[in-house]
Amino acid sequence: MNNTKNKLISYIDALRPIIYINHFDFNAVDNLIGQVVDEDKIYEYNDAFGAVDFKWKNPKDYNFKKDLIEFLTDFYDKEEENYLILKDIHFHLENSQVIALLKAIALKRSHPKQENFETTIFIVCSKLMIPLELEHLITVFDFPLLSKEEIIPIINGFIKDNEAKNADQKIVEELALSCKGLSEFEINQILYLAYQNDGEINLDDKKIIIQEKEQIIKKSGILEILNFKENVDDISGLENLKKWLRKKAKIFKNLDKAIEYGVDTPKGIMLVGMPGCGKSLVAKATARLFEVPLLRLDIGKLLGKYIGESEENLRQAIKIAEAVSPCILWIDEIEKAFAGVGETGGGGDVTTRLFGNFLTWLQEKENTVFVVATANDISKFPPEFLRKGRFDELFSVSFPNEEERKNIFKIHLIKRRKWSNKIDLSILAKQTDKFSGADIEAVVKESVENAFIDDKNFIETNDIMAVIKTTQPLSKSFEDKITIIEEYLKKISFKSAS
Repeated sequence: MNNTKNKLISYIDALRPIIYINHFDFNAVDNLIGQVVDEDKIYEYNDAFGAVDFKWKNPKDYNFKKDLIEFLTDFYDKEEENYLILKDIHFHLENSQVIALLKAIALKRSHPKQENFETTIFIVCSKLMIPLELEHLITVFDFPLLSKEEIIPIINGFIKDNEAKNADQKIVEELALSCKGLSEFEINQILYLAYQNDGEINLDDKKIIIQEKEQIIKKSGILEILNFKENVDDISGLENLKKWLRKKAKIFKNLDKAIEYGVDTPKGIMLVGMPGCGKSLVAKATARLFEVPLLRLDIGKLLGKYIGESEENLRQAIKIAEAVSPCILWIDEIEKAFAGVGETGGGGDVTTRLFGNFLTWLQEKENTVFVVATANDISKFPPEFLRKGRFDELFSVSFPNEEERKNIFKIHLIKRRKWSNKIDLSILAKQTDKFSGADIEAVVKESVENAFIDDKNFIETNDIMAVIKTTQPLSKSFEDKITIIEEYLKKISFKSAS
């Protein structure tokens, strides 16, 4: 918290005229601002009641101003030191008169002939909206997530106040680790819920923490939490990749010991190659192997209409992923998500900024969000994305070889309870060259369906061969695109997943 305080003080001392704090927990924001400026010089406006007392939130006695324009006009001529806190005014940031007043006050603060004018404006909103006219006058202040060391006193304080049972320090530390990414308000809500259940604070309460984090994801609308059944045994072939993932899983599950030993926190993996060959399955299997939640990020949902809104949505998505950590963050078809990087004007500029912010986070992150990025064709992707340090490893995924195809057939036949010694996997594998895993699954599904319609109790090799002969694999349907991907994979030095 000291670093946060010092950062805010530095912004004020540097005469930043408008400081935008994008955060929903207004109590935490008030506590921070109250520590760095004189409370007697704070004037607060909120959209519900107008001008209110900063400490008690009662309507202020200066004419009970409820109109934001009147409130701002009063402070244009004041030359003493003032701090304006404007809460939940994002709806007003489309009003040209409000924008003009904010701009006038901000420019007066930085004008050399107005050295006695010391009004700093804090905009505190749960939604980030920056009008183009104010873009260069606003500084966005990132309210940091609580660290484990800051969460422990919150839990200890709750235990002491409520005389909760069975909460020794080891339990407190484990719960604090699980609560990382949550605000003080959210942590107290969880503790109240846990305490009401049985009058205790114990390790079983981690389930409540996970449920609360799932709620955060659902409400965000940017990330999606996935439920799935797949595990690493459902992946046929890709032995190099599976071996690598098992090593990372051991580190991930024993992270405290690994870090103490000198091992770096795993960052993530990039999978590039043929469609339908198991990249999405790997993302799901990784989450199962690591025993953590799987989140999917839809980059398209990040795009907003206001200056900085898309970037803020990305920051919010990252914060949510960090709140749920440890977790897997899956970005599917990432080449489509960042299409247009490097182009100028319109959406290209926004995408380029998003791409830059995402790269910075990938490079610098030290949290337990393990990124799984999957792509089909990255031949037009900026090379800096593939630089070492972004991901722990880059793997290429090709069409399954003959042995892998045999295993894929067997996995899907067993899954549908139709595997028997009447099926010759060698014949099937030889007849399905350049078939993807998805193609083979489709063949098995149709074969089982045909057998059901024909009232057959079992499936033979000929039944499956009949479907293979009528199946157009992806490699034939999109031959030109597949050829381009194959040629590109030959040029790059990615590790082979098989």
